[in-house]
Amino acid sequence: MDKQEPQSCAAFQGDRCIASGDLLDVARQVKQAMERQEPASVLIFDDFTGEPVEVDFRGTIDEVLRRLPQTPSSPPAPAEPEREAPRGPGRPKLGVVSREVTLLPRHWDWLASQPGGASVTLRKLVEKARLANQDRDKARQAQEAAYRFMSAMAGNLPGFEEATRALFAGDGPKFERETEEWPGDLRDFARKLARPAFR
Repeated sequence: MDKQEPQSCAAFQGDRCIASGDLLDVARQVKQAMERQEPASVLIFDDFTGEPVEVDFRGTIDEVLRRLPQTPSSPPAPAEPEREAPRGPGRPKLGVVSREVTLLPRHWDWLASQPGGASVTLRKLVEKARLANQDRDKARQAQEAAYRFMSAMAGNLPGFEEATRALFAGDGPKFERETEEWPGDLRDFARKLARPAFR
C-alpha cells in the first residue's frame, strides 16, 4: 500500500497567499498569524483539487492541529479495536469490491464467453480504458480544480470569463494573457492548478 502523502494546500487572506505547504504547516502558520494580528477571513485551498479546506481555528494551536484530518505527520489517534465483519463474496484481502453492474443481455453473453469470465474481462477493460484516458483525465481534473479556485477567488476580476473559456478550450497562451493582470498570488495559484490542462 502506498504511503499517504500529506495534503498540500495554500491559504489566502484576500488576494495574498499567506501560507503554503502541507495542511499541518499551513494551519499552524495561519493560526500564528491570527494570534499576531486582528483575525481576518482566511480561505484555504487544496493544491490538487482546488477545493476549499475547512479548518476550525478555535482554541490553541495544539487544539487546531488535533482537529485536522490525520496525515503521516500528525500524531496518530487512539485506535479502536476492529470488529470482525461478516465475510461476503469476492476477495476482500486483494481489495476486490463487489458492486452492481447493469448491462444488456448481449453484453452479459459476450462477457460470459470471454476467458476468465465477466469479472476478469471487466477488470481488463476498465484498466485499459483508465490507462488510455490518463492524460485526458488529468487535464479534466486540472480544469475543474482551477475553475473551483477561480470561481471562489477571481470571479469578479477582469478577464475571468475569458480565462475560463481559455481554460476549458485548452488554450494555455490565452489563459496566461487573460490572467496576467490578476493579483500575483491569485494568478500564480490559478496557473499552477491549470497547468496540467494545457499539456
